[in-house]
Amino acid sequence: MNRRIHPIGLIVLLLYAVVSLAPIVWLVLTSVKQSTDIVATPPRIVPTLGEEMPEQPMFRFTLDAYRRILRTGGDSPVPNLVNSVVVASVSTIASVFLGAFAAYGFSRFRVPGEKDWLFFILSTRLLPPLAVAVPISWMYYKLGLFDTHFGLILLYTCFNLSFSTWMMKAFMDEIPAAYEEAALLDGYTRMQVFFRIVLPQVTPGLLATAVFCLITAWNEFAFALTLTSERAETMPVQLNAIARVPGQDIWGPLAAGAVLFMLPVVAFGLLMRKHLLRGLTFGTVKG
Repeated sequence: MNRRIHPIGLIVLLLYAVVSLAPIVWLVLTSVKQSTDIVATPPRIVPTLGEEMPEQPMFRFTLDAYRRILRTGGDSPVPNLVNSVVVASVSTIASVFLGAFAAYGFSRFRVPGEKDWLFFILSTRLLPPLAVAVPISWMYYKLGLFDTHFGLILLYTCFNLSFSTWMMKAFMDEIPAAYEEAALLDGYTRMQVFFRIVLPQVTPGLLATAVFCLITAWNEFAFALTLTSERAETMPVQLNAIARVPGQDIWGPLAAGAVLFMLPVVAFGLLMRKHLLRGLTFGTVKG
């Protein structure tokens, strides 16, 4: 049965879409403007491939900002983007995998002090990163983890583990235990039940959790700034360095870098959108 959208509801949705997409559109347009067009007054919004037309709100389309930001050598942010991909991807996989194990244990077994343990796990997310930056920096210096990919992966995994555990437990609580009991009677081990029975049923939950963990690790700035200096610097740190360069010529490269930084996680979110929707509505509709 098709539902008709109320005109007022449609207007509200359109306004929300405009407000949400306007900064992104402006960022993309800024990344393809020349320096003089970026700071022009009044603003030049419409691109043109021809000659500049000062009497109209048009700007000359150019990819110079992307060429500058993608140049090889020097302070190119490409290695930083690679670092972000490696650190965020590996830490997301690790946090979701370990969180699934922890969530299964809390969901299927009686753990003494279960509520206290779950609250303790959640409490690791209560403090802001800067509150623990000093002791963690000291430990990383002593352990030789400063400015290493493994150090950031380990930290981001621990940071996301509490979220993945809580989220995965909610999904696993919705799975009837009868499926697992039947598999155990058929001779399956507990580990086989976990991988062959439980995980396939919570795949939407796994992917939804992975999206949120990836976004958190991808955008994290405080720890990356504090615990890296060169080799393991991620893209947010590099964008901050570009923004601190004096002058008006930074806006094009900064916008281009932000667009490049945004594309991978947006692409991943679009690929996972169906699974994300299923994961967020998992268990809400019962037959």
